[in-house]
Amino acid sequence: MDRAQWLAQVREAIIEPDLPICDPHHHLWDDDNNPYLLPELLADTGAGHNVVSTVFVECAAMYRADGPESMRPVGETEFVNGVAAMSASGRYGDIRACAGIVSYADLTLGEQVGPVLDAHMAASQRFRGIRHAAGWDADKGVRNSHTDPCESLFLQDNFRVGFAELGRRGLSFDAWLYHPQIPELTDLAKAFPDTTIILDHFGGPLGIGPYAGRADEIYAQWQLDVQSLAECKNVYAKLGGIVMPINGFGWHKRDTPATSDEIVAATGRYHRAAIELFGPERCMFESNFPVDKQSCSYAVLWNAFKKIAADHSAEDKRRLFHDTAVEAYRL
Repeated sequence: MDRAQWLAQVREAIIEPDLPICDPHHHLWDDDNNPYLLPELLADTGAGHNVVSTVFVECAAMYRADGPESMRPVGETEFVNGVAAMSASGRYGDIRACAGIVSYADLTLGEQVGPVLDAHMAASQRFRGIRHAAGWDADKGVRNSHTDPCESLFLQDNFRVGFAELGRRGLSFDAWLYHPQIPELTDLAKAFPDTTIILDHFGGPLGIGPYAGRADEIYAQWQLDVQSLAECKNVYAKLGGIVMPINGFGWHKRDTPATSDEIVAATGRYHRAAIELFGPERCMFESNFPVDKQSCSYAVLWNAFKKIAADHSAEDKRRLFHDTAVEAYRL
């Protein structure tokens, strides 16, 4: 059974189909076995929910094949800007896919990252910021981020010198890390209070390797750490990216994908806590597709989010599903 057939086993009526959504976190890549380009994105965003715009987040796609190594990631911005231009033509409907672009630059270059950031900005008016993934764990059962970061990347002097270049250009930073590293992000946020930081995927609560079977213990520590992080008013929180295999729920191994009720039951406490700590004005639901597609369909995932937000006011829902993302990414 292929992925599409597997996902099709769970079909749900769309909840609040008219609610406008800005999906602030998805990827694009041209993988021979698992392509996710504009047609695949449109198939997901067009599955019934009212997705009006999206933000692309880096995934090492379409780097330049030559030129200085530091400049090669600019190819990703060039590639995604082309996809965004296709969407903006209106030929594919009213959605504005990739209205914001978050790419990669090696911030450990220090001041030398400045010209790389300038090249990203020149490549697209949609470019909004950088993600330099920091996910690191000492246990070999946990795969480190694709950027091959060192331990405690956010605390390194050279990284912080490079990070300062973001603020000088009014650029934001997407933070991808694992839950034991959240205090390091808090330290970074306090050191750069004028730079917007967006916490991806709840700070990566792990559920594999040495963290398997410790869900309640990990959640309790996560709550304490995120409470401190939320005191930094320059930090926004993305609510999603928590049904990946690394989160330990195991839906990707099942004969049938997750339902929205199962997602709410397993992950709802993270969403509710984040909304309480950051407030709807600093929270945004995200799909993290196609990575989270390993566990459920796009339609089911957004149904889960709408169930989690069901008791919130209409104004709060506008923020959680659209307005906060538009504000954070200056769309």
